[in-house]
Amino acid sequence: MKRAHTPTVFIVDDDEAGCEALSIMLRKAGFKVEAFASAAEFLEQYRPRRFGCLVLDVRMPGMTGLELQERLVQGRSRLPIVFLTGHGDVEMAVHAMRKGAFDFLQKPVDDGVLLDSVRAALAFAAEQLCATSRGTPSVPGIETLSEREREVLDLILAGKQTRAIADDLFISQKTVEFHRGRIHEKLGVSSLAELFSLWYGQEFVRPPGR
Repeated sequence: MKRAHTPTVFIVDDDEAGCEALSIMLRKAGFKVEAFASAAEFLEQYRPRRFGCLVLDVRMPGMTGLELQERLVQGRSRLPIVFLTGHGDVEMAVHAMRKGAFDFLQKPVDDGVLLDSVRAALAFAAEQLCATSRGTPSVPGIETLSEREREVLDLILAGKQTRAIADDLFISQKTVEFHRGRIHEKLGVSSLAELFSLWYGQEFVRPPGR
């Protein structure tokens, strides 16, 4: 499968001036940056298989940074999160780290400290990407799947049902079923059992007449 190897630093912060300053600093340091003013805006545009890290404010109108982290965790996202906030406390930091945050930094933060954290988070993301690539079976037809179909496939293999997949990817259940059908067609399987057998290399005995 062809993957996007260019890392992106995603910034989610409702402070427009601070977000712009941070974006400029990171771009000057050579990073590709995408900035969002809210958690909802980020979720609308983010695709789980994208490679990078997330610099995330904690207190924002609507969905907070901690709530966004929870949504990503529920969706099995591997995106490393660097929390950057001017309103943090020890309890908040501990909660975020227990949920898998990569780092928790207090504003104002030295540019060098933040850059080191972002670089470390991207290195961690790269290690995960390599590990996933090594662990991906050589399945005929896998290269024909679209990015969205691979996202759906990953969630199917994780044991997610159609409704849960729709919630995780913010699409309708009907769209999930459409992608399921395309996945079955492209991989040459007709059932979930066959799909698991194909993916994990287990012997599958086809019913008579197939």
